[in-house]
Amino acid sequence: MFNLTVAPRFGDIDGLGHVNNTVLAVWFEMARNPIFRLFTPDLDLSREKWKLIMVRTEFDFLGEMFFNGDVEIRSYILRIGNTSFTIGHEAWQNGKLNVRGKAVIVHYDFKNKKAVPIKGKIREVLMEHMIPEDNITWKNAKE
Repeated sequence: MFNLTVAPRFGDIDGLGHVNNTVLAVWFEMARNPIFRLFTPDLDLSREKWKLIMVRTEFDFLGEMFFNGDVEIRSYILRIGNTSFTIGHEAWQNGKLNVRGKAVIVHYDFKNKKAVPIKGKIREVLMEHMIPEDNITWKNAKE
């Protein structure tokens, strides 16, 4: 599992005093950086080096988050296919799960415009961070 602690900024708060729903996409993306580094260690975004493309994201908003408290982002691998993998994300504040989400990423060759199998050490490291869906924290959390 990968963990990232985020301190909400004043600009992250909406007119109702909550962390705005659009902020979670940014926080979850930041939390994916250690996973991105498995494929492109220097995070070089050039077409020659970058090897991933996002094909799906989803979010479930379960509770409110506010300005006055750090948010812990937990990320893990839910599934590994031949050319794609699914990342699970959770946002916790004050011991409560408030947002959960998923992102599907494809290992991609931009030059040849095709998906590429996930092999070797990268697959092994992804597997080390895999949590079966039955063991996911939010499956047991009260909503």
